[in-house]
Amino acid sequence: MNLKDLFINFFVSKGHKQIPSAPLVPENDPSVLFNTAGMQPLIPYLMGEPHPYGKRLCDYQKCVRLTDLDSIGDKTHHTFFEMLGNWSLGDYFKKESISYSFEFLTSVLKIPVERLAITVYKGDEKIPRDDVSAEAWRSLGIPEKRIAYLGKEDNFWIPGDSGPCGGDTEIFYWRSTDPIPEAFDPEDDRWVEIWNNVFMEYHQDSDGNVTELSQKNVDTGMGLERVVAVLEGVEDNYLTTIWKPIKEKLESISGKTYEGNETSFRIIMDHVRTSVFIAADPAHIRPSNTDQGYILRRLIRRAIRHARNLEMDIHSNFLEELANVVIDEYKVYYHELTENKDFVLEVLKQEQIKFARTLEKGLKIFEKVAQKSDFIDGETAFHLYDTFGFPIELTKEEASSRHMKVDEEGFERKFLEHQEKSRTASKGKFKGGLSGNSEIETKYHTATHLLNAALKEVIGPSVHQLGSNITEERLRFDFPCDHKLTEEEKEKVENLVNKWIEEALPVTKEIMKKEDAIKSGAECMFIEKYPDEVTVYSIGNISKELCGGPHVSNIKELGHFKIKKEESSSAGVRRIKGVLE
Repeated sequence: MNLKDLFINFFVSKGHKQIPSAPLVPENDPSVLFNTAGMQPLIPYLMGEPHPYGKRLCDYQKCVRLTDLDSIGDKTHHTFFEMLGNWSLGDYFKKESISYSFEFLTSVLKIPVERLAITVYKGDEKIPRDDVSAEAWRSLGIPEKRIAYLGKEDNFWIPGDSGPCGGDTEIFYWRSTDPIPEAFDPEDDRWVEIWNNVFMEYHQDSDGNVTELSQKNVDTGMGLERVVAVLEGVEDNYLTTIWKPIKEKLESISGKTYEGNETSFRIIMDHVRTSVFIAADPAHIRPSNTDQGYILRRLIRRAIRHARNLEMDIHSNFLEELANVVIDEYKVYYHELTENKDFVLEVLKQEQIKFARTLEKGLKIFEKVAQKSDFIDGETAFHLYDTFGFPIELTKEEASSRHMKVDEEGFERKFLEHQEKSRTASKGKFKGGLSGNSEIETKYHTATHLLNAALKEVIGPSVHQLGSNITEERLRFDFPCDHKLTEEEKEKVENLVNKWIEEALPVTKEIMKKEDAIKSGAECMFIEKYPDEVTVYSIGNISKELCGGPHVSNIKELGHFKIKKEESSSAGVRRIKGVLE
């Protein structure tokens, strides 16, 4: 039986009502492009509005997340995914929720208890440690050494800066053939999170004051693709039975095998599936240059580019063939796929025709540039990518055949600006953890500037901030890098940051015109988001960035910087978690 059916049947047997999956395009919520989690359509009911189906709900929700769009091609990322969830709206709470999760995993899915480990919220000065959840897990047979107490970054949920909030408990599975350790180490990547139960028992106002809620809710989420991979014992999500039909169809059409062509196969399969669901949505999204239509256009065109990589005929009806496989696989669960099938296929066909023409135009543009120069500058390379769909690899191939050079660094700068703009547009307002301007968060914010500068010194000038997240407990910093940092590199970065801190450099602030700021060498994540007048923060001669703050006045206030963890965030992107001691 399909995992969706097993999940729904189990919770219906526990008195839950199944609610239909909400549309991908949110209704009456222009703040986000797509529904990104099962709880998102339920926010009014989590806030206290009565739900017409009652207080116990369950569903499978179709979701689209775009923050990792450029990571698609690795083993684990997807743009479209399904989230399994169950909710209690002021009915049962921690003990019952935990017992349901444990029973489903061990009795229905037959997961051995020795492969499970748990995290719970460790508490802070305002909210106590969640001993109720910890005791519930112990009573079910989870040993004390398999329960970890973690802080706000890992085990706390709030929708932005204020609103209903609370600690959560997360369930991890040992996905490895190595011997299962007696004690649970949350930093060990062989432990994979498979389920998250959020307990909304508090309300935090905009001033940070916390009070208990009269209606205490449970909100859970389980990613279907990840759990299926766990159950089927594979580390590559695209090798599960979920993807088997479309993978086999793509192998048949292309005459290529998945093995050896994984990246292009994954991108084509993922993007076609997501495109089918976006086009089938009741909102009737068509490819365009704005909002959801822009995302749909990017997905279809990226799939076509990778079909070209596989030497497929991009004028053939391969998109239609793959789309029909997706529709057949999912139509029993999502009736809009059948109802809007003709619309979906027409959208794919027309965009494929347009893009095939655009590629031809791009080649003509390329020829014109080649006749005038033996150099493709970064702006032209990005124009070929953004307007005509030429990935940098294609531009390099075409240039090489004509003995031309390409400004890859210039292209990379333009690409990263574009990437950050896309991510920010798609993230919406739903954030995990707390954000604010406390003293310690101000210090961490300033520390990210030092970390960015140190990474440029140690790794190279191509390092840029791709994203950061600040809490009262640590900073998180994402940057482009093609390798895992060595111990020597991490030590150099740490030492450099701490050397600068010891120099007690002042942080200066200037307000100037945007164009003057760029000319002065100030760095920014992406220029388009800034107004005509900008704020530039400088730290001595080592860092100069456009930023909205907040910052300390002198970096001697930061104390001592320590890298706690360096890991992969996505393909070609590394992530550092650091603390100030």
